[in-house]
Amino acid sequence: MLSILAAGSVFFPGLFLLSKKCLKSIPGLRWNEGDAVIVSARLVSSIQAIMASTAGYIISSSCQDIIEDQHWLTCSYILFAVPYFVYDIYAMFLCYWHKLQVKGHEVDNGSRSKAVAVAGYLRREFLMVLHHVVMVTACFPISVFWRQGKGDYFQGVMFLAELSTPSVCLGKILIQYKQQHTLLHKVNGAVMLITFFLCRVLLFPYLYYVYGRYVSFKASFTFTGIALTKMRILALFTHPHVFLACRLLFSYERSVVLRKISYARGKSFSARY
Repeated sequence: MLSILAAGSVFFPGLFLLSKKCLKSIPGLRWNEGDAVIVSARLVSSIQAIMASTAGYIISSSCQDIIEDQHWLTCSYILFAVPYFVYDIYAMFLCYWHKLQVKGHEVDNGSRSKAVAVAGYLRREFLMVLHHVVMVTACFPISVFWRQGKGDYFQGVMFLAELSTPSVCLGKILIQYKQQHTLLHKVNGAVMLITFFLCRVLLFPYLYYVYGRYVSFKASFTFTGIALTKMRILALFTHPHVFLACRLLFSYERSVVLRKISYARGKSFSARY
C-alpha cells in the first residue's frame, strides 16, 4: 500500500515538473514560466483522467457480478491516484498565481502577498479544493477500507467519469490562447458535451438502474447495502445535483412499487374474504 502511494506521490509532481521543463527548454517552444505551468497542470490532469478511465473500463468490463466480483486494479489505482488530488491543489494555486501576474496584478514573493493570493485562490476555487479534500479524507477510506471489497464494478464505472476531463482541459487551453475560432475548438467542444453528459450526468442514474436490476426490486428491497450507500455518499460529494435527481427519481419509483404491492395485497385480501 505505501509503495503505491509513494509511486503516485512521485509520478504526478514529477510529470508536472518534467512537462514544465520541456515546454520551457524545447527549441521552437521556449514558453515562459506561467504558460508552462498552466499547460503542464492541464496535461497532468488529462493523463490522470486517461489512466483512471482506462482502469475503470478494465475493472467494469471484468466484473460479472456487480457486487461480489473483485479486481486488483480497483484499490491499487485508488491508492496511486490519491496523491494526485493533493498535488492538484498546489498545481491549481500555481496556475492562479501566474494568472494574477498575467492580469497585471502586483504580485511579489513576500509572505503577505502570498497570503493574499492563497486567500483569493481559496475563495475562487473553494468548491474544487473542497472536492479534492473530500476525495482524500472521505472517499479514499470509504473506497479502500469501508467497502470491504464489495462493488468493484461501481468503482470502475465511477472512474469512467474522468473521460470528459481531457476535453475540458484542452478547451480551457484553447480559450486561454484565444483559439476559439479553430476547428479543433469546435470539435473538442462537441466531444466535451457528449462525454460530460454521458460520464457525469447519466453516470449515477445508470448505477442506480444497474443496482436496481441486480436486486430485482423485491418487496423486501429497502435501498440499503454497502455498495449503494457508498455510491450515495460519493454522489453527494462529487455530483450533488445528480444525487438529488437520482434521489427524487428513485423515491418516486419506490413509491410506485410499494403502491403496487399494497394494491396486490388488498386485492388478495378482498378475494379471500
